[in-house]
Amino acid sequence: MPFAVLVRGPSMVPTLRDGDALIVRRGGRPVRPGDVVVARFRTRPDLLVVKRAVRAQDGGWWVLGDNGLVTDDSRAYGVADVVGRVVLRYWPRPGFMLRFRTG
Repeated sequence: MPFAVLVRGPSMVPTLRDGDALIVRRGGRPVRPGDVVVARFRTRPDLLVVKRAVRAQDGGWWVLGDNGLVTDDSRAYGVADVVGRVVLRYWPRPGFMLRFRTG
């Protein structure tokens, strides 16, 4: 079942901005490197984040923000477990999420 999330903070700029509203899908096709995902860090299970999946690691994913100046991602918190894959931004600039390789 899809669910909605709201982006908070600058870690995914320029792809996503603070205030963007997203539709996230659980299940479906497997996560692949380059997908934008919603995840929880194993070291911070209280924190739900929107990041880009980089590589599978230790049964989870290494996730990074698109904004290299913000390091609130796997560089700080380690491996994350993906909750779902972002498929659509519906506000304020509607559009499907495009996949691309990072690094």
